[in-house]
Amino acid sequence: MNWPSKRASRDDMARYRSAKTGSSTLPRADAPTGPDRWERVGGIAASGELVEVVTPQDWHAHRPTGSGNRTPPSGPDRERKLPGSNRSGPRKLAGMTLDPTGRPLAVPRQDTPIQTPVWSSPVRRTNLSTIVWASIGIVVAALALLLVLVYLSTFLGPGALLVCLLLALVPLTLVVLAVRWIDRWEPEPRPALWFAFLWGAGVSIVTALVFDLGVQIVVATSGVARPAGDFTAAAIQAPLVEESAKGFGILLLFWVIRGQFNGPIDGVVYAAMIAAGFAFSENIQYFGVAMLDGGLGDLGVTFLLRGVISPFAHVLFTACTGLAIGLAARRASGSSYLGAVFIGLAAAVLLHAVWNGAFFFLTDDASLVGYYFLVQVPMFLGAILVVVMLRRKEEALTVQRLGDYAAVGWFTPAEVAMLATPRGRRQARAWAHGQPQERRLAMNRFILDATRLASVRQRLVNAQLHPSRRGGAAARAGGTPDQVEEARLLGLLMSDRAAVID
Repeated sequence: MNWPSKRASRDDMARYRSAKTGSSTLPRADAPTGPDRWERVGGIAASGELVEVVTPQDWHAHRPTGSGNRTPPSGPDRERKLPGSNRSGPRKLAGMTLDPTGRPLAVPRQDTPIQTPVWSSPVRRTNLSTIVWASIGIVVAALALLLVLVYLSTFLGPGALLVCLLLALVPLTLVVLAVRWIDRWEPEPRPALWFAFLWGAGVSIVTALVFDLGVQIVVATSGVARPAGDFTAAAIQAPLVEESAKGFGILLLFWVIRGQFNGPIDGVVYAAMIAAGFAFSENIQYFGVAMLDGGLGDLGVTFLLRGVISPFAHVLFTACTGLAIGLAARRASGSSYLGAVFIGLAAAVLLHAVWNGAFFFLTDDASLVGYYFLVQVPMFLGAILVVVMLRRKEEALTVQRLGDYAAVGWFTPAEVAMLATPRGRRQARAWAHGQPQERRLAMNRFILDATRLASVRQRLVNAQLHPSRRGGAAARAGGTPDQVEEARLLGLLMSDRAAVID
């Protein structure tokens, strides 16, 4: 196997520096420094600046003591199916090259021995405070959902509640399957997705119920005619309160797991899960009221309208807020996020108000059907088109940003194709499927860590476009949060690669 002569060791982390701002390095334990340790080459241009990338030194010369040879032996006992190939050969990862005899090319060594720095294997650490806050958030949101179910059972009864709950699982399943498809490229943490669902199904519903009770009290004491009061509740109060409650859940996730919130797709995913939870609890209520008022006939009509025809209505509304926050996460910082929240929230409230208000003006079935196909269906198809475009842009961005690292030796071009394209990932996973479980898991980590590294790299590039957002104090103290995260991910990727090859 022929690793590039400038292959990275795990303790060698890339650094990005601007020609205008100088350079800063992250702290490393007993690592040599100076010109003999780092080589600076030109990176990508950002707003007229040359973004410089610090290249790693020889991987072989700097690998940890006791790590063993990263080159797998050749021969019949080491034959495996190659990724994307129908033939057998010496086991290799995409990007490895073989000599004419079939043996991996030797890793070049340096003539002058270099002192091996003190090194320890990178550890996948999870911040303790994040675990604590995530646990508290999930428990509180789950208790809120339990409170909602108890409230619903008081007027529906346990039997009707169970029937309506099972029916509400149908549209929920459709939404979750759609979310999984959207989230395939860079899957979000499961605990965060569970919190999002519980927030929507519990906390947002409790908030809406409390405000709805307040509106009813105000309407009753003000002497407003009942139809006007119903319109106010449905077209004004409900969109404002419900979308604000759901939007705050997205913003809360952004604040707590900033490192996992990398762009518009992430915002849409979390928004969709919150909206799915909200619609789940709301559907139970609507199904139950229809069954109590009109029996199975009304229940069937309500299920058709809410569970089959419009299961993605709440997702469409709340996705506006998530999309705005996700776009801001990639471009801005500080108070700018609040501006994005208000822009996205305004769009969500407007769509929600139009949806609810239409039912007060379109009273006959023909008008409702026409409104649905002429207004709502095009909006839904437009949302699908936006999501598909965002997915493709995310894939292209991964190729571009990992290519930055390939240019200085962290990856081979073939590895970029394997890690950053749908076809390459399918081939890599198909190859790993026939390997031991440890290697399969390592391949999945390799792909996921590379995708996250591309997102971090994009934020670093955007920081060059907005020098005021670089966080000078943080950089002087040893690197901005994104630089620290970049260093951590590069270390993990070297470990992932070694686990795949060993």
